[in-house]
Amino acid sequence: MKGPLPSRPLFRTLNESLAAAATSEAGLTFVDLAEREIFVSYREVHAHARRVAASLRARGVETGNRIAVVFPTSTGFVDAFFGVLLAGAVPVPLYPPVRLGRLEEYYASTARMITAVGARLVLADAATRALLGRAIESSRPPLGCLTLEGLGLDESELEATAKPEALGLIQFSSGSTMDPRPVALSHESLLAQLEALRALLPSEKDVPRKGVSWLPLYHDMGLIGCLLEAVYTAASLVLIPPELFLARPALWLRAIARHRATISVAPSFAYALCSKRVKDADLEGADLASWRMALCGAEPVSVDALDGFAGRFERFGFDRRALRPVYGLAEASLAVTFASGDRELRSLRVDPVRLAAAGEVVDGTRAIVSVGTPIPGMEVELRDPDGRVLGERQVGRIFVRGSSVMMGYFDQPEATASALTGGWLQTGDLGFASGGELFVCGREKNVIVIRGANHHPQEFEECLTGVDGVRAGCAVALGFVPEGENGEQLLILAERARSGPADDGRTDEQIRQAILVQTLIRPHTVHLLDSGTIPRTSSGKLRRGEALRRFVAGELGPPSRVGRPRLLLEVLRSTFAFARVKASGGFGRVAT
Repeated sequence: MKGPLPSRPLFRTLNESLAAAATSEAGLTFVDLAEREIFVSYREVHAHARRVAASLRARGVETGNRIAVVFPTSTGFVDAFFGVLLAGAVPVPLYPPVRLGRLEEYYASTARMITAVGARLVLADAATRALLGRAIESSRPPLGCLTLEGLGLDESELEATAKPEALGLIQFSSGSTMDPRPVALSHESLLAQLEALRALLPSEKDVPRKGVSWLPLYHDMGLIGCLLEAVYTAASLVLIPPELFLARPALWLRAIARHRATISVAPSFAYALCSKRVKDADLEGADLASWRMALCGAEPVSVDALDGFAGRFERFGFDRRALRPVYGLAEASLAVTFASGDRELRSLRVDPVRLAAAGEVVDGTRAIVSVGTPIPGMEVELRDPDGRVLGERQVGRIFVRGSSVMMGYFDQPEATASALTGGWLQTGDLGFASGGELFVCGREKNVIVIRGANHHPQEFEECLTGVDGVRAGCAVALGFVPEGENGEQLLILAERARSGPADDGRTDEQIRQAILVQTLIRPHTVHLLDSGTIPRTSSGKLRRGEALRRFVAGELGPPSRVGRPRLLLEVLRSTFAFARVKASGGFGRVAT
């Protein structure tokens, strides 16, 4: 499958894109929990970034240096990210410590990522920096860890010239099936992706390009698909911190209505969460009719979640034809395929056992949604294990090729050679084509084998959508071999819904019955868990392999409760860690 021929990007580099946006009247609006708003024009973003760039150069940052950027959704992230770019360096967005109950894991993973890219400096906001000491002590970036204020910003400005073929961004893969890997993207790859997305948007003459996003800015969909695309097209964008969306999902829909937004994107779980938690009173007077592109990606697209959302909010003007399933991955910059607009969801109901066991697409009970056709400049092939290209309605490995595919994994030649062959990227996903459109089945590494038959975990997980006691999007199906058994059995790990029934035995049986009725397989073991227990990636994807490892090892537990005393203790430990590094001469000539 081939997408349309790509058009030439409007700019050669991200730096040029920001400079052009700065001539417009558009900009970014930041929303807080009380729905207070701060507007920052692209003109202001450009000026702030130029001052950050000058300060970075004065601190010893050189062209091509990697700079880790660790901020929540804020003006600070935007200033730091574009400041690094304008300094001629390479931004590496990392996630801040949003899950305080998992701080030990956070320190270890952050240190690994800083080390993997050889970051010369870490930039963070003050609150985040206060907790980063132990990660910095482990990774030892030469120029330490600074806030923007700590850079000593002055009124001098700088804007280095970037080359299109130069490294423009390192974004870490989600890590849903393995440790996150540093995906190296050139300016020209990023611009190819941004231009392809622009070509898929409605014409500005017909529909104003106004976006709302709560997605994290350290993740490809939030960063490239929302922030960088808005800058590229000089479009207005409203940004809501992801933790605020999770606390009050109605903030997202209210912002779309208030700003008459036309574009917004989210994973399936967010649509399901809104259907469950947003009350009519939360949207009193709101009108969602302006929302023309409700994109859905970043995790397997759930037909039930999208249908439920459309039915729930049509009374507020939402048009189900706006729903647009998409498919992509960090290694392709972002998007690979897009569903066409102005039609209802296209899905096929297939036999899940035949699908997983024999790779056959025949009529059955499991609904799989079309994620559309390749975007401009992108190709998709489905191949069998021997590398032969498959025809329609045959399940195979998904390979993609195009102008926005990564340069490789930074400083990991073996991993790069394994993933990229002849320009083709092996995604690790399984899928099939039908009617010229792509249908994604799941991850190759997640296949469950029960009584000799293959099953995709989504086959079981999707059965739990209507179970009241299960938290939306927080259940995993796994294959494991119980003690005393010879073969793999079905294990279900599910987090309890906050408002669900108190009787775990009742919920346990509802889970078993829901799966048995729809798949004819009764789970061997069902474990109900406290909220936040199932491991997730930085972008919120479920880490099934890690969940199984912890379950088998007896290490699967909820996050620690973090009160003010514990938080103060962590800040104190961080302070001591910074002091130890400084005393040992572990940083360069800058103070930390």
